[in-house]
Amino acid sequence: MEFGIAGMAAVTAGFFTNPLEVLKIRMQLQGELRKKGHHAVYYKNIVHAGYVVAKTDGILALQKGLIPALWVQLIMNGLRLGTYQFGDSRGYITDSEGKIIFYKSVLFGGVGGTIGQYCASPFFMIKTHLQSQASQSIAVGHQHDHTGTWTALKKIFQGHGIKGLFRGAGASIPRAFVGSTSQLTSFAYSKEFLNKYNVFPNSPYLKSFLASMVGGIAISTMITPFDLILTRLYNQGVDAQGRGLLYKNYSDCVIKIYKSEGLIGFSKGLGPNYFRLGPHTVLCLMFWDFYKDVYGRLSFSSEETAV
Repeated sequence: MEFGIAGMAAVTAGFFTNPLEVLKIRMQLQGELRKKGHHAVYYKNIVHAGYVVAKTDGILALQKGLIPALWVQLIMNGLRLGTYQFGDSRGYITDSEGKIIFYKSVLFGGVGGTIGQYCASPFFMIKTHLQSQASQSIAVGHQHDHTGTWTALKKIFQGHGIKGLFRGAGASIPRAFVGSTSQLTSFAYSKEFLNKYNVFPNSPYLKSFLASMVGGIAISTMITPFDLILTRLYNQGVDAQGRGLLYKNYSDCVIKIYKSEGLIGFSKGLGPNYFRLGPHTVLCLMFWDFYKDVYGRLSFSSEETAV
């Protein structure tokens, strides 16, 4: 049940934060392999990006890629948060006094995140493709021209098989491990701190809110370079053999970004990343605690009725 509750929480949050993901993707692809000042700037900041997208492609364009995005949330965060909850509820992450053991929290958060990200990789790639699609006047990055989620999956599978669907999945591992463990470990430690000093003892959801805010800051800061690299690898065009047209592999992508855009290039999308991951972390982790609480009450009520 841990995995179902986690997936439901992530899907709920993903519906509200998908527009921010669209804007983040656009800003990460803007100026790809171009030095600052040597490329067109369609999106000045996240607010301007939202205005430009809505004005050019319509307000519904802010929800591009919603279907694969929700599948990503269900699979990736269902496995990620479910794995962490599985370990936590059975005492694998804490000591005999209930205190968090750092390396075990990192291990469960990182491994769960890696498994979830890898399994969700085909939907993550399609999500990226669809979210980057725009009118020619504001298009950035490679345009795949998909007509929908399932036609895109079918097209890629027919052209390049299972390997094509999991293109770039290996590159998702650093992002998944760093992002998941930084978010969940900081969230868990923040809640432990608030409980230790009896902060808001009668407001569990306020504690979840504050702890998730810390988790949002942590994941946004740590994940941005890895997220940028993954976006570039997923969105690049491929040749007839399924090989990337811009980047051969992960290290080649890192080198080319550094040579063309400098170190600052890896921080592209940091602001949008926070504006997306901050609210998403808060909503996802608060819904996670809420659904766990509801499930606990229902289970307790069922036990009392049975007795």
